[in-house]
Amino acid sequence: MRRGNILVVEDDEDIQQLVLFNLSKAGYLVKCVDSGEEALQQIGAEKPDIILLDIMLPGMSGLEVCRAIRRINSIKEIPVIMLTSKGEDEDIVAGLDIGADDYITKPFSPRIIVARINTVLRRKNQTQYQNPPSEESRIVVDSLVIDPEKYSVQINGIPVELTLTEFNILTLIAKRPGWVFTRQQIINATRGHESFAVSMRAIDVHIFGLRKKIREFGARIEAVRGIGYRFKD
Repeated sequence: MRRGNILVVEDDEDIQQLVLFNLSKAGYLVKCVDSGEEALQQIGAEKPDIILLDIMLPGMSGLEVCRAIRRINSIKEIPVIMLTSKGEDEDIVAGLDIGADDYITKPFSPRIIVARINTVLRRKNQTQYQNPPSEESRIVVDSLVIDPEKYSVQINGIPVELTLTEFNILTLIAKRPGWVFTRQQIINATRGHESFAVSMRAIDVHIFGLRKKIREFGARIEAVRGIGYRFKD
């Protein structure tokens, strides 16, 4: 049974074939392209369920492609997982900062890439079909308003664009100000229980990006040394 459509944007033919084989074996319908320009054409025409996007591409980079996706209303909700061979904080933060939902560093295990895609798609489906929370579930901290029903964040009435993971982290810790959440608790709450597919370091990177995006409220996300994070009262 087919589980969804995946567009793989990768110019390395060996990696294309590795991903194609393993995702097809897992039940996904996979299409591969090797340039950012071709990717945007395919995304607009076919609207895949998820995009696996390499950062280093000839011509238009993966970061530019992701930025373009998030600016087009008809496709901006499609999840994007970035592929990077560098594994450096700057590349990871840059991808998350422009709206990527997750990242995978090369070289990667085929099992890990399937697990990450399963997790991102499951979160997407839960967001679409869960019972909407009541208006009372909104979280208001001064001029910061978090609305789980609309999956939106505003500061002084101005929308703040967050990735799904960033939104889930912010909602989790802001809902219980002063409580300390371990990194493992954050992983479990934002990505289900497939924690083997997520590193503790990834949570730190998401927190770093989140702090930047919520500007003055970023200072309220406090690191508790050796434990995790809390949202200060």
